[in-house]
Amino acid sequence: MSDDILYAIEEGIGWITFNRPDQRNAFTFAMYARLAEICSTVPQDGSVKAIVMRGAGGRAFAAGTDMTEFRGFSTPADAHKYEEDANAVFTAIERCPVPTIAAITGACTGGGGAIATACDLRICDERLKFGFPIARTLGNCLAIANLNRLSALIGQGRVREMIFTSRLLGAGEAERIGLVSEVLPDAEAVITRADELAKTLAGHAPLTLRATKEALRRLRVDGPGAEDSDLVEMCYMSADFREGMESFLGKRPPDWKGR
Repeated sequence: MSDDILYAIEEGIGWITFNRPDQRNAFTFAMYARLAEICSTVPQDGSVKAIVMRGAGGRAFAAGTDMTEFRGFSTPADAHKYEEDANAVFTAIERCPVPTIAAITGACTGGGGAIATACDLRICDERLKFGFPIARTLGNCLAIANLNRLSALIGQGRVREMIFTSRLLGAGEAERIGLVSEVLPDAEAVITRADELAKTLAGHAPLTLRATKEALRRLRVDGPGAEDSDLVEMCYMSADFREGMESFLGKRPPDWKGR
């Protein structure tokens, strides 16, 4: 298996590292497939409680798709397959059963920006450069599914302005508009904080987190009428809900099992 994506589990936290630092962690098609595989196969037995994604080298989270991958495009089917496959990757991140954190250091552009957008939480360092400068580089476009994810975070007006002007957002603006929740001073501080956040999430009720992230995904895709009965039943009929009640009334910490 390629070392372009590394995956390790440490103390219940899954660490995904995009490992092409000399290419600013630009993604190959194989890397996208591996990322989707990891997110789609996270066990629900409590052995993994959160996922952190980061870029090797500290200069970039991910600089999008490796442009050499596009050289073979010659038919409409090539373009459609690329966008369909990419959306399947970002959907796999959204549907990952545990919380996902994008620990962004430096540049986060193109496909890297789409990956971060699909994560549940995003933190960054002060060097952040976030955007999709495709109007002055490749001349391609974002599929509606990606525009939808991004617009849900920062609004259509900002998405339009960012793509039309091809400008990259800095850390301060990203925090101000809610794209990232925290700005840290440097790459080391980002990883330290990501570890702290992941461990905090690991101590919370896993079914609550799972239901919330899936409900928000359905709300974005299907609107206010989205189905949620399975999520309600999953939580309220769980042993964890009973444990939450009894531990609260008994004034003791809950012992979450995820079932």
